[in-house]
Amino acid sequence: MSEAVAEIQQVTKVYQKSKLAPPVHALAGVDLVIPRGQYIAIMGPSGSGKSTMMNIIGCLDRPTSGKYLLDGEDVATMSDERLSKVRGKRLGFVFQAFNLIPQLSVQENVAVPLFYQGISPARRRELAAVALDKVQLAERMDHRPSELSGGQQQRVAIARALVNEPSILLADEPTGALDTKTGDAILEIFEELHNNGQTVVVITHDEEVAHHCERVVRLRDGLIDRDEAGGKSAAVAAQAT
Repeated sequence: MSEAVAEIQQVTKVYQKSKLAPPVHALAGVDLVIPRGQYIAIMGPSGSGKSTMMNIIGCLDRPTSGKYLLDGEDVATMSDERLSKVRGKRLGFVFQAFNLIPQLSVQENVAVPLFYQGISPARRRELAAVALDKVQLAERMDHRPSELSGGQQQRVAIARALVNEPSILLADEPTGALDTKTGDAILEIFEELHNNGQTVVVITHDEEVAHHCERVVRLRDGLIDRDEAGGKSAAVAAQAT
């Protein structure tokens, strides 16, 4: 089995909106190991805990109890400053809404995470160009987001997520704002990244998206309901027989 890039051990997450409101148990004692280089979908109906799971894997939130290890390091032992640095270096985020800065060029958008690490402007431009080449968009680096299609904007968002060479690429409903053909093109990029060793975690409700992954974890009521092989693993197994 491959080395674990992320390991969740008996993690719970409880939200208390007010003293009078009953507590909400978003995660109720979850165990999950994500091997390095895996392409995994996390699925579940509304309220199942999948967004909370994403926030914990992405170090956007801390567990109420239990342990989360990222690259073997216990997140609970990190200061807020250390956690912020880890989030900026080891994690890349892709969102449904792209979240690009309209005033910046494509290359400048991709380079934004590097600015916060104190990397020189010349090196930022160089690394942004490399990331854009990975998503076949190097020729559009001087354009503004408004000059691109939705699919191209999502490619820019993926390049921005990759520019730090993160341990995990986290994608939250990455094809939700795209038509089927464009969404399939985005999923092809994820598959190519995975084939090159990138760990990809997709949060989705779309069975078609999950079918592209090699593993599908289904949550229900804050627990893992099923942990099964995805369509990609089934296809690989069929080719091997």
